[in-house]
Formats: sequence, C-alpha cells, structure tokens
Amino acid sequence: MNTALSKESVLGALSAIRDPDLGKDIVTLGFVKDVKVADGTVAVTIELTTPACPVKDSMRADARKALLALPGVRDAQVTMTAQVRPSRLENKARLAPGVRNIVPIASGKGGVGKSTVSANIALALAKLGARVGLMDADVYGPSLPTILGATTAPGQDGDRFVPVVRYGVKLLSMGFFIPPGEAVVWRGPMLHKTMEQFLGQTDWGELDYLLVDLPPGTGDVQLSLCQMMPLTGAAVVSTPQDVALTVAEKAVIMFGKLRTPVLGIIENMSGFACGKCGNHEDVFGVGGAERYAKAKGLPFLGAIPLATAIRETSDAGTPIVEAAPDSPGGRAFTAVAKALAAQVSIAALAGPRDGKPEPAEVSRPAPGSLAIKWSDGHASQYTARELRLACRCALCVEEMSGRALLRAESVPALLDVRGVQPTGRYALHIAFSDGHQTGIYTFDRLRELCPCPECRKKAPAR
Repeated sequence: MNTALSKESVLGALSAIRDPDLGKDIVTLGFVKDVKVADGTVAVTIELTTPACPVKDSMRADARKALLALPGVRDAQVTMTAQVRPSRLENKARLAPGVRNIVPIASGKGGVGKSTVSANIALALAKLGARVGLMDADVYGPSLPTILGATTAPGQDGDRFVPVVRYGVKLLSMGFFIPPGEAVVWRGPMLHKTMEQFLGQTDWGELDYLLVDLPPGTGDVQLSLCQMMPLTGAAVVSTPQDVALTVAEKAVIMFGKLRTPVLGIIENMSGFACGKCGNHEDVFGVGGAERYAKAKGLPFLGAIPLATAIRETSDAGTPIVEAAPDSPGGRAFTAVAKALAAQVSIAALAGPRDGKPEPAEVSRPAPGSLAIKWSDGHASQYTARELRLACRCALCVEEMSGRALLRAESVPALLDVRGVQPTGRYALHIAFSDGHQTGIYTFDRLRELCPCPECRKKAPAR
C-alpha cells in the first residue's frame, strides 16, 4: 500500500464534494461510511439522506473521479446507499411512531389535481426505493382508492387498521368506509377524531415518508393535522393561472401561521402538448407557480404537464408513474418526487427555516408557575393566573369580534398549571387547576407574554 494513501487522504479527497441541497461537503454531513484501502483499491460507501436523491448518480461519479485522482489509487469502488433521516422535531404525540417524515400535500382550492399529484409522487418515491405511505385526509371527497385502483378494504388487527398496499405504497382512505351513494356530513370534532384514528390507530409500520392528501382549503382537517403532529413540512399544488395562485397563497399563509414549513410549490396542468399534432397550448398558462415561488422565496418543485395520459391512467387505477414511467408525465412526477425528497432532507437536518425561537424546555419550577427555556437562550417564567387570563380560546374570547368573555374576577387567585402538551410545532396546550383545558398558546403569543423587562418593552399592548 502506498504510504500516502490512507483513510484520512480518502476523506480529504471526498471533502471536496458538496451536497448542493444541504450546502455542505459529504464528509462533514457524515455521508461517507466504510472506507477501505488495500493494494491500490479504495472502496467507500456514501449514505445519502434519501434514495430519491436527484444528484445520486453525479455524486457517485464525482466521488470516483476524486478517488482515482489520489496517488497510488488504481481502482475506486463507490457504493451508494440511503437512510432517510427523521425530522429533528420529536413526535411527542406518539402517533405513527415509525414514520420518519409526515408531509401533507395541500392546495388552496379544489380542481387542481392534488390527489393525482399525491398518488404519483408516492409511487415515484416508492419506485426510487423509499418506504412510503399515503393517507387520504380528504374525507369529503376521497379519490385515492379510485386513482390507485384499490378495491379491497383495509384489514384490522384488533382495534388497529392495516393499510392496503398498492404499487408498494401503504394506503388508507375514508373512501374505503363510505358506502356507495353516501356522503360524509361531519363537523370539526368528527374530522379531528378521524385524523387521530388514521394516524394513531393504523399500523403504518416503518415509513420514510407518509404523504397526506389534504382536502382543499384551510379548514378543520388541516388544523387538526398540524395540531396533532410535528410535520416535516408541506407541499402546495396549484395550476399556473393567477386566480389559482391567489387561492393557493391562503394555504401557504396557513402553514406559516402554524409554523409548518412549505417545502415547495408544484405547478400542475402546466401547458398542453397535443399527442397527435404536437401543437402546444397554454390552457391554464405556464410558469405562474414558479414565478410565485420565486417571489415568495419558496422552492419550486417542478411542473406537471396537462396530459390526457395522466387523466386516463388515474381513471384506470394505474397512475402514470406506474403505467408509463418514461412518458413526459411519468418523468415529470419522478422529478418532482426527487425535488420534494431533497427538501424533506433539508428540513429534517436543518430544522425550522423561519429562525423564530421555539420552546427548548418547559417546566413547572413551583406551584402556580410555568417556565420556558427558548431555543435562542432566552428564559421566561409566567404565573399560571397570568397565562389563564391571556387565554384566547373560544370560551374566553369571542372569535368574530375579539371581545373578552373571561372575567378576571372569575379566575382564582391561587391557580396552578395541571398539564402542558405540545400542539404540532407551533403552540402549547395548557390545562389549569380551575378545570379550563381548551387553551392553545402559540409560541409567538407566549414570547409576547414573557414578563421579563426586555420582552415587555417589545410586546404590543395586551
């Protein structure tokens, strides 16, 4: 063995290769595994954060080139593997504990092809080697069983659902439980309960990604999902025209308020090319979603063409990624799936993008008090009565007018905090000794309420 050739020299050569999405070299990121040097042959394993990495092939080629450039190396063997990283946020709700990343697919309005997009992205990720689940949360209009050609109902193991498996993807949908000719007519509490069952009473097993096909809009299902789980982030689907983007922005704003990162925008029905004459028509326009994403500083995940084959294969229960993966539509969905997987890796490794402080530690140092240590090093200590009087739930504040319903004299002077639970990644749910337990306090609100002199100077009038 050449004395200059060692594990250290191998790592030094590979440190010149950067992951373009994560912005660091592959050695610093811990991607390089199992370095072996013997008789002029170097063998390394590069473990990526997703099997759907869009730069996997080019990274392998770059690594082999860098190794062959080392003095004394006659052969370089580079093995590419993947291990999807879980979100840095702990799943304290213990729902779906084996799921590494939960990613809702959302839209501001109906009719943009969100379910077709969800199904094809799920299939593409599975084909690329990921363990994928697909949860149909559009309880009012569940269409995924039709799109995936799933006719067998989920099984049951005791009180737990066993998802249907189609094309390598685990699937659960309200569509399996609605008799033909019936419709779901439910209020918010029932929707919340259904989401809880779909997540917590389903044997999802070990998954790299659980994609959640949300109903359109910004209603109860979206809120329930964001409250139950620390979601890795959401993707928003829109068609290219301005009117659709205006509505899609409502979903972006909602996720922002709930501190759920928007992983990117997907443009569906982007231009139409006639299969017979080849003439191109911009039926709904082209590029609107990309321009919107750029203006808002959001990733653009890609464009899906308006194609008859996509509609026909979805209607037939064999999505185009399965039926014709090398077609323009199939390739487009695969490219979007890779881009989404890259953004999931960024979110999982880097944590929240907005830079806002979050509670790092919550404690009750003494009766009648609550203390929070924040991620930016700040410390806050509140009295239970102070927090109780600041509650903004529907029992304490009139939702439409903002008029206070809670009377200060009705709150006991000696009050204690009985329980604190995280609500998604944006708030804490606090229960009090007077029996009040509907208070949800956003992180921003809690920081505003910090009683220290520094925060009191910054806080708006209370």
